[in-house]
Amino acid sequence: MNDVRTLIVNKNMWLLYSLAVVLTAIVIYYQWIIGLILTAFLGLLIYLSIKTEEKLKKRTEQYISTLSHRVKKVGEEALLEMPFGIVLFNEDHQIEWANPYMNEYMRDDETLIGEPLNKLSEELTTAIKDEKEEFWLQLEDKQYQTFIKKQERLIYFFNRTQQIELEGRYHNEETILAVIFLDNYEELTQAMDDTSKSHMNSQVTSILNKWSNDYGFYLKRTSQERFLAVMNKEILSQLESTKFEILDEVRELISDQNVPLTLSIGIGKGTSDLPELGELSQSSLDLALGRGGDQVAIKNEQGKVKFYGGKTNPMEKRTRVRARVISHALRELVRESNDVLIMGHQSPDMDSIGACIGILKMAQQNGKNGYIVFDPDGVNTGVQKLIDEIEEDESLADWFITPEQALDMVSKHSLVVVVDTHKPSMVMEEKLLSKTEHVVVIDHHRRAEEFINDPTLVYMEPYASSTAELVTELLQYQDGRVRLSTLESSALLAGIIVDTKSFTLRTGSRTFDAASYLRSKGADTVFVQKLLKEDLDVYVRRSELIKNATVFKEGVAIARGNEGESYGAIIIAQAADTLLTMDQVKASFVISERDDGRIGVSARSLGEINVQVIMERMNGGGHLTNAATQLDDSTMDQVEEQLREILDDHLQGGES
Repeated sequence: MNDVRTLIVNKNMWLLYSLAVVLTAIVIYYQWIIGLILTAFLGLLIYLSIKTEEKLKKRTEQYISTLSHRVKKVGEEALLEMPFGIVLFNEDHQIEWANPYMNEYMRDDETLIGEPLNKLSEELTTAIKDEKEEFWLQLEDKQYQTFIKKQERLIYFFNRTQQIELEGRYHNEETILAVIFLDNYEELTQAMDDTSKSHMNSQVTSILNKWSNDYGFYLKRTSQERFLAVMNKEILSQLESTKFEILDEVRELISDQNVPLTLSIGIGKGTSDLPELGELSQSSLDLALGRGGDQVAIKNEQGKVKFYGGKTNPMEKRTRVRARVISHALRELVRESNDVLIMGHQSPDMDSIGACIGILKMAQQNGKNGYIVFDPDGVNTGVQKLIDEIEEDESLADWFITPEQALDMVSKHSLVVVVDTHKPSMVMEEKLLSKTEHVVVIDHHRRAEEFINDPTLVYMEPYASSTAELVTELLQYQDGRVRLSTLESSALLAGIIVDTKSFTLRTGSRTFDAASYLRSKGADTVFVQKLLKEDLDVYVRRSELIKNATVFKEGVAIARGNEGESYGAIIIAQAADTLLTMDQVKASFVISERDDGRIGVSARSLGEINVQVIMERMNGGGHLTNAATQLDDSTMDQVEEQLREILDDHLQGGES
């Protein structure tokens, strides 16, 4: 390198020699003796410079030659010894050359050269044809990040196995926070003596401690009915794979002693922010309890929720004190509002309409005008007789308004009461929810992930038979004597009868109390039966669905409608109800095209199989014994295949 610099300096010297020659010529002109001496000296310098330059040039040429050889050698060695794979292929996708790194996938006496790329992986040829520049490939037990240079017909293979293992380890060690709650603990222990209470606490704690020790997570009891658990994502995955069997273990142990104690678990994940993680776990627990308890809710930072458990019917935990408190709170909200707008869900059923009428009477009892938001075009055949009766009763029909009229009427001082649903996408007119400062939700369904934003008052009791039952109880605690006409009280009773299948499902002592109260107010059971009578054509169409039923697995029946033939939502639901009355059928599912163009699935169960969690996995919802979903952009075959896959998973390991 120094010789190169010297050559550059010598080139600059020749410019000085040229200048010296000119100066010497001038000196000779004036002093020829001195000029001759300078000429001789200059000639000697030029001679020495020429010799030096030739010598340096030879040394430089030798240096460059040596360096070129070394670079070439290093390049060859690098190409052969690089810690990543290089493969050249031809137009027929055959390997023309591969560096030694790739030979680890061949035997000692074999070579990749001349072999098709499919010898390594069929994905390579597909990726080249799809003109992918980068994709991930698994060769044996290693993961490779692969780069394709199609023009050069060149592929690079970078081993990323350790990186992926490190990422997986980091992912698995993500902190998970869980709050475990003993459902109904306070109510159960009130009547126990200290010995019984201590024995029960000891057994539950022992079970939970063994559970934590088996899976290796930290568990701490923070109060009589609450535990805190800290684990990582790998442990959570193991618990999910068992479908949280701890729920069954606690329930079975306690049931042997006839003490109905169950667990609810709220789990937060997906963030490293510990306060946010705590909020997610508490929110998950609230959601699990709102759905009736005896289940696990797992929520991540995006708000996505997964559920496990929920195999039992929720215990009847509500008290008359709570009903009275809610009734009085609702009364105050009614009195403070200008008017009351009441709406149920789209395509209303008996329960929805009956509950709306009950809230209307409550508003009138407190001196406020109440209006039931109702879409006459969304009426199904199951409630048409009730609607016809309402239209003939002017004193009641005048309080029914359309969604458009409600939007013109609503103000920020209006009170909006939503009954028989808590999903904003299902209400009669979603825009009303954002037009007022106060929204009340009264519902008997298990709480779903979707929920009305920031309601003023919520009365959700998933263990109640119907919303009509809840509203009837609220009416009993209003000031003064509530006056109900025969039509109004019968509408409420009809809602209870329909949702309980004539007092056979989800029926508690409070259900009969509510029915008794309505009967005392003039409810006519004969009139209710008249409202519930069905047309012969409806019966025939329902029978068409039922005759296509097949037994999927022991105790599970699936029926589907004929291709291209649509059925109303009520007929689909009734077909599922009827199938459930068949011998040895524990759960029934009916799939059919609906009148609105979507594919509907109606599910029913006697309680052993949780149809709610099955329908939730198909973007639906409902109760443990009564659920449904509606799917867009799907065919009957696709929906049936999806349902069968979910049932397979559910029946093998539980609910998720």
